[in-house]
Amino acid sequence: MHDEFNDPLWRQVLSGAQMLFVAFGALVLMPLITGLDPNVALFTAGLGTILFQIVTGRQVPVFLASSFAFITPIILAKGQFGLAETMGGVFAAGFVYTFLGLAVKIKGTGFIDRLLPPVVIGPVIISIGLAMAPIAANMAMGKAGDGSVLLPYSTAMWISMPTLLTTLIVAVFGRGIFRLVPIISGVLVGFMLSLYFGALDLSHVADAPWLAVPAFTAPAFNWQAILFIVPVALAPAIEHIGGVIAVGGVTGKNYLKKPGLHRTLLGDGLATSAAGLFGGPPNTTYAEVTGAVMLTKAYNPKIMTWAAIFAITLAFIGKFGAILQSIPVPVMGGILCLLFGSIAAVGMNTMIRHNIDLSEARNLVIVSVTLVFGIGGVLIGTGDGPDDFGLKGIALCAIVAIALNLILPGNDGWKRKAADEAPDI
Repeated sequence: MHDEFNDPLWRQVLSGAQMLFVAFGALVLMPLITGLDPNVALFTAGLGTILFQIVTGRQVPVFLASSFAFITPIILAKGQFGLAETMGGVFAAGFVYTFLGLAVKIKGTGFIDRLLPPVVIGPVIISIGLAMAPIAANMAMGKAGDGSVLLPYSTAMWISMPTLLTTLIVAVFGRGIFRLVPIISGVLVGFMLSLYFGALDLSHVADAPWLAVPAFTAPAFNWQAILFIVPVALAPAIEHIGGVIAVGGVTGKNYLKKPGLHRTLLGDGLATSAAGLFGGPPNTTYAEVTGAVMLTKAYNPKIMTWAAIFAITLAFIGKFGAILQSIPVPVMGGILCLLFGSIAAVGMNTMIRHNIDLSEARNLVIVSVTLVFGIGGVLIGTGDGPDDFGLKGIALCAIVAIALNLILPGNDGWKRKAADEAPDI
């Protein structure tokens, strides 16, 4: 087999640019949805990837970028506590990965198997996807997340539905590298349609400087905001484990043993905490990039270093960020109709693959309560006033699912799958 690690520098650079291109759509979509600065997201993705590589000894070919699991809590936390306090929560969320990494180092992967079996992870991931469904529908119909009208209904639908259709077609029928960029394809079609219908405002692009320092935001620490966001980190932590297993399956290496799951979790944790320090979204491993690694057989981790360098470089181009922020709401709405549904489908697939029997009262109770608490907006706390403390949404359903799983008798974890294979999402 050709030794990929002897690739010439020009090929590493080119492959790095390709990897960033593959990850790009999902990378910038998360900050655009949540109202964060896409240039900051590019910077923190690049920085996070480099930190991950340092911690893991540059052995794992993964790219870290914005985690969709945090969309709902970040939107809600921003509205309730403010951006700086939300970033304090993101910074603290990084320590969840660090704690899990320490637990894995001490107790092995069996700890995670018992704490986060499929009957817990499945409904939590479903809730993450479906909790945002109304926002996706509103955006597709030309409304803001709160329902206020931004564009006429007919115009918005003529933009959002072809955008969705393009994304679907490329995802299903695309071949080669194009199969990995459905989001970018959808955005390009949405852009052209927005231009045709006069829904695209590029006035602020001309005013934006070519070179500009991203709008970094320092974190502020509010214990309510921290408790609001931190529990959500459990879902991407499992997603991370699945991602590491997946890329190991592609490259033929067991990264859970070398460099070790504790190191990869620590790398993810440091990347997420670093993102919180600068005002960027939390980081996680990207399935799109794993797909690109499989397709191109670009196993050299140095390629991801170049992808990170390109991301950091783009972060300082002011006009680039202005173009991204000009993407009309219906374009994002069309893509999100697929994206949020896909997240929910991953949760369902997790339960199906691991044969979760919902005729068992224990499983039915955990899944039912988790879904209602996660999607229905149940609040548990001292009250619903502005000064009251409480948990709701994804944070609440994650804690409730874990608690029910630990309390109710009959926990068989991953049905005795090998520990190294268990959290394969």
